[in-house]
Amino acid sequence: MQNNNKKSIYSWALYDWANSAYATTVMAGFFPIFFKSYYSVGTEVTVSTAQLGFANSISSFVVVLLAPLLGAVADAGSLKKRFLFLFAFLGILMSASLALVEQGNWQMAALIYTLGNIGFMGSNIFYDALLPSVSDDKNVDYVSGLGFALGYLGGGILFALNVFMVQEPSFFGFSDEAVAIKASFVSVAVWWALFSLPLLLFVKEKKRDKEQKNILLVAGYLRLKKTFQRVRSLKGLFLFLVAYWLYIDGVDTIIRMAVDYGMALGFDSNSLIMSLLIVQFVGFPATLLVAKLADTLDTKKVIYLCISVYIFIIVFASMMEEEKEFYILALLISLVQGGIQALSRSYYAKMIPQKYAAEFFGFYNLLGKFAVIVGPLLVAFVALFSHNSRLSIASVAVLFIFGGLFLFFVDEKKVAKEVREAME
Repeated sequence: MQNNNKKSIYSWALYDWANSAYATTVMAGFFPIFFKSYYSVGTEVTVSTAQLGFANSISSFVVVLLAPLLGAVADAGSLKKRFLFLFAFLGILMSASLALVEQGNWQMAALIYTLGNIGFMGSNIFYDALLPSVSDDKNVDYVSGLGFALGYLGGGILFALNVFMVQEPSFFGFSDEAVAIKASFVSVAVWWALFSLPLLLFVKEKKRDKEQKNILLVAGYLRLKKTFQRVRSLKGLFLFLVAYWLYIDGVDTIIRMAVDYGMALGFDSNSLIMSLLIVQFVGFPATLLVAKLADTLDTKKVIYLCISVYIFIIVFASMMEEEKEFYILALLISLVQGGIQALSRSYYAKMIPQKYAAEFFGFYNLLGKFAVIVGPLLVAFVALFSHNSRLSIASVAVLFIFGGLFLFFVDEKKVAKEVREAME
């Protein structure tokens, strides 16, 4: 398999361009706003924050249950692409289905959003697991960063169009903003489906052996059990996964709850949407620069730099008073959000054997998605019991602090050797 085939690399990276439309327009952008003002109209702001937090947590919990087993099965049968497109189809269908939900029906909106998140996150398990198939140790940081960078650009382009649709609905033939937002959910489905095709056509994975067909599920369970046992004994890898679980919890919570937080402070929704556009378009070059910086310095050191910036971001967010400060917040986030995600993925890829990529990335995504259970729940419960939105966002800082502490004890070269010897 050619790990440096440019067609395979760009086809793989374009999937981030494809599904980031869901992350921007639906997850981070219009759904939190529309949920508060339309689907959950008339509900107290802290209650709707809790409802949104619970929806995010439930979807993550389902992926937590599925990720390790599906990763093991995918490795046993070389089914990464098939599982990727199965989950992508679910996400695409649910994104379009949001357009059918009527005003005030927050329960149905939350259910469809939850299923859409499962499709989005589930497909990313197998997208991540295909990274070793299109890269090697020399270019993995760049390839991983390219995926996130194209994700920012692609998601940002469609999001910009969606924002124009919502601000000028009559130009597109829509009767009002609500119809335009629903149309934007449909546009996400079309975009996601269309730009997933290059990965389907040009990224290859090893075909499964014929004799595996009848024992595929059994093999998946056996490999899952074996990997659980080994991960517990691999101290270095275990420490990294704990560190990643903690700090990526903070990253994902900020992605999903930032707009909701801005609305709780009374900021205008248009200002919040424009700030998200800043994140998308600044995030594109920033992610590539951060990935390049990792080549010059060291991947672990640059991850630490990103963690430090996030701690500052949280402190700043908890004290901001004016809408213009939210733009500054968005700019700071855009500088490190893609970088910390890309480098965490490539850092982990350096420590695991390609033969077991889907299985180990199942665990990687397991912890990442488990984090997205804890983070939104933390924000939801602090908001409910304290009735203080500033305190709820400030509570996220502890996750970055402890994540950085655990990361201190990780040496990727020693971990890679330890994992390789254990898996032989």
